[in-house]
Amino acid sequence: MNNERLDALVVGGGPAGLTAAIYLARYRRRFLVIDAGASRASWIPLSHNHAGFPDGVTGNDLLARMRAQAERYGSRILSGTVESVERTADGYRARTADGREFFARTVLAATGVIDLEPELPNLYQAVQRGLIRHCPICDGFEVIDHRIGVIGYGTDALGEALFLRTYSRDITLLTLGQPMKLEEAEERRMAEAGIRAVEDPVVEVHSEGGRIAALTTATGERLAFDTLYSALGTVPRTDPVKALGVRICPDGRLVTDGHQQTGIEGLYAAGDIVEGLNQISVAMGQAAIAATAIHRRLSKEDGDI
Repeated sequence: MNNERLDALVVGGGPAGLTAAIYLARYRRRFLVIDAGASRASWIPLSHNHAGFPDGVTGNDLLARMRAQAERYGSRILSGTVESVERTADGYRARTADGREFFARTVLAATGVIDLEPELPNLYQAVQRGLIRHCPICDGFEVIDHRIGVIGYGTDALGEALFLRTYSRDITLLTLGQPMKLEEAEERRMAEAGIRAVEDPVVEVHSEGGRIAALTTATGERLAFDTLYSALGTVPRTDPVKALGVRICPDGRLVTDGHQQTGIEGLYAAGDIVEGLNQISVAMGQAAIAATAIHRRLSKEDGDI
């Protein structure tokens, strides 16, 4: 057990958690980052829409740069998985999977989300080569005029396909054996956009020269694509704080106010775990707001301002 009482505990070491660490360190706060090493950003092969990197930046390079910057100012970053966060008389107690306990006056949840991945062979390698993508907002520009397959079904998958329609006229929805489950108006909109839906399971993936060449369905149909997008949704990592009674929006993410505070005093959240747009730049902005709100809160409690 670690009996040190921290000013803040940051749960998660992705772009949001590391941005908060940079700010809290420069505010000269006693804090700790606990990172499970599973940031969604680490899957990014090359991002071209993150400001300041005109030639693009890989997710792992960006995380390494941010971590080095945080540690330059004295941030402590520990490896571990926080399993639970509980209220105490004067703050919070967090427990990790290996039995360690940490006490803090405030907590920032920056735990992110987990992408629901399609059941396709060599998934990570395919993502790293840009064959399977997750974020058309991030990289739709890079697939202009590609033959695009969108993996998913229902309203959300159709929404992603319609978004990509602004970059390419060749869009096919692949439901992997699931029914599309669309309202009549949505089916009409899909037809008007020239988007086809294939509801047969995919039984084989073929590739040529490091690119996906085709998928074969259970009926034997061969479908050729340049790029595949996964639109199966995400699972928010809310388990560590859910028992505190936090407000959760319909998609399972946390609701926060303008200072990134949840409905629980002293508990803040930033990044993909929070309701809103899943973008690194958004996560960093939210973390800056949260860290500053934490600093001001503690300063008022201590009578410094």
